[in-house]
Amino acid sequence: MDVFCYAPAGFDGHIVHVEVDIRRGIPGLEIVGLPDNAVRESRERVRVATTNSGYKFPRDRILVNLAPADVRKEGSSFDLPIAIAILAAAGNIAGQRANRILAVGELQLSGEVRGVRGVLAAVSAGLDHEIDDFVVPEVNVAEAEALGAGHIIGVGTLRQCVETLCGALRRVACERGAWNDPSDRTKKETEVGVENEAIDRNSSVLDFRDLRGQNPLKRALVIAAAGRHHVMAFGPPGSGKTMAAQRLPSILPFLRKEESIELTRIHSLAGLLGANEGLIKRPSLRIPHHSATPEGIIGGGKSIRPGEISLAHHGILLLDEAPEFKKNLLQCLREPIESGRVDLARAGSVYWFPARFQLVLTANPCPCGNLGRDNGVCICTRFEVQKYWKRLGGALLDRIDIRVPVKPVSSEDLLDPISLSSEQMRGDVCRAREVQLKRSGDGVKGYNADMNTGDIARFCGLDRQCAGKLSEIVRKMSLSSRACHSILKVARTIADIEKSDCILKDHLYEAVGLRRYGDTNFFWN
Repeated sequence: MDVFCYAPAGFDGHIVHVEVDIRRGIPGLEIVGLPDNAVRESRERVRVATTNSGYKFPRDRILVNLAPADVRKEGSSFDLPIAIAILAAAGNIAGQRANRILAVGELQLSGEVRGVRGVLAAVSAGLDHEIDDFVVPEVNVAEAEALGAGHIIGVGTLRQCVETLCGALRRVACERGAWNDPSDRTKKETEVGVENEAIDRNSSVLDFRDLRGQNPLKRALVIAAAGRHHVMAFGPPGSGKTMAAQRLPSILPFLRKEESIELTRIHSLAGLLGANEGLIKRPSLRIPHHSATPEGIIGGGKSIRPGEISLAHHGILLLDEAPEFKKNLLQCLREPIESGRVDLARAGSVYWFPARFQLVLTANPCPCGNLGRDNGVCICTRFEVQKYWKRLGGALLDRIDIRVPVKPVSSEDLLDPISLSSEQMRGDVCRAREVQLKRSGDGVKGYNADMNTGDIARFCGLDRQCAGKLSEIVRKMSLSSRACHSILKVARTIADIEKSDCILKDHLYEAVGLRRYGDTNFFWN
């Protein structure tokens, strides 16, 4: 029996072969192959767990090699594969039919198997290496079955694991599938249909119905959600910026299967999946604190964990009060925004994680927050306001497609019992996204915000009148080529929402209006 395990390293990781040699000599267990302290300590856990499970631990010299030897092994998930390999080498696992198995799990001294992180990534890597049989902790079975492939064996104890392997390897096929949607199981993998994407009324997702008034802000967020455009809302404190941004996930469609698998895999590597939790089907909303470190936002650290931008993959990264974040941290977002991934160079090795997220920024108009407030007194000088906004940097702001000034809600709107709900807004988003995916034919980069120069030339054509107006606007506003492309992409999204095959003049003007507010001149007028 060849026993394999998994060593997390970025998004991909490494398949590790567990080799065991038992020979006569002074009794002892030695583990080689660049193990960290947690792996070294598994010697005693494996020994005691094996004895407490009713098996005789070999009283010989045991050498365990974790190959390849130049890959560092970290964590406690190596306990179970090491124990299986030792028992197999000692002849305690006989009559097995499996030639290659991959096992992950932490052993308690009693012999019980605890859950570990990265199980979905381990199964995916094992399938890529033509391994079909997987032994995982019982609490991780739903996660392991998410791919709908391979033969998953969930075990609660080491003894149960050995008995299962000796019993001709009971195979648990994923017949029920990993992608179950109560509305339409046959179309979920390929379509983003409105009728299949109805909001779960029993969910805890916040609703835009709670936000009174602010219809221009809601309109801008619908456009941003429909094309997955980056957006910034700025205005006085209490005007509803954060409240609206927190409700943005409620108008997003459910994740498609490939998106769900990628996001679940990232959360598994970060150790954020709960017991018996399967695929994550809703886009995630990550709201890091402004005191977060670059490692916490971008990823990395001692054990190379995914950061907030990766945990927001196919979802939303909300930086509330963005100017309060460190300037160097904000500038680190530019490359992931463009590439959709983050590359981390550490000690001669390069790791990567997906990071295709929608960035949402909120900001006050000035440090005191009173600039632009009716009957409010701003005590900030123009220099202080400029310094406050300068923290964002022009390069990052240039990548924000939609900028929305937000005024405080009027008393009439505040008392109005009728407010636009998430369900009403979500219909436009789902229809527009369905149009984009059908038009592009790309299930990963099929949204308008992801269009490159060739896609813009192909899908964002303008008639002569609109092209002349855009040229005049670009010249008057001194827009960069990125800003010009941004206007075209937003206009294409507006046309998709309005069910128009062509970008019309009104679509272009609305896109320009959503782009023009990149500074605080709006509040000085």
